[in-house]
Amino acid sequence: MSEPTIVATESAAPTTLDINQIMAILPHRYPFLLIDRVVEIERRQRIVALKNVTINEPFFQGHFPGFPIMPGVLMVEAMAQAGGALLLTEIPDRDSKLMVFTGIERARFRKPVTPGDQVKIVVEVLAWRSMAVRMTGKAYVGEKLAAEATISCALVPRVTTKDGNSQR
Repeated sequence: MSEPTIVATESAAPTTLDINQIMAILPHRYPFLLIDRVVEIERRQRIVALKNVTINEPFFQGHFPGFPIMPGVLMVEAMAQAGGALLLTEIPDRDSKLMVFTGIERARFRKPVTPGDQVKIVVEVLAWRSMAVRMTGKAYVGEKLAAEATISCALVPRVTTKDGNSQR
């Protein structure tokens, strides 16, 4: 099986993405799609995404009743999804690939994220390979840092079953 190559098509590179464009790139769906909009893309370098946090998020029922806080692990997942949107825009055969975590380092949670907050997720590339990427992510509410982490991810083949469904 050959490795996918990253194609550099300068003219076709988007600089923003709406929710429909995000869903065309990422395989995640409700309730696990954790970015709503991409407001800035610098190819292979940086992405800025937004997550609008509402009380309707399913995790708030149990985390925590009476004091709803977005789970830190989901903030890290949102960073990875933003990074995935950046990486996968460069992969021509992305429908046959999944991006999976290979590492999370130095995760820190600085400020609770609660319903009504808009989280700005800034992800910068530290290392880029044809099948893997290492990124640093920061999540802000207003000007305050809410969470940060270093994330490593890899592209893996998406396997299709006989019934046409995808699986790893």
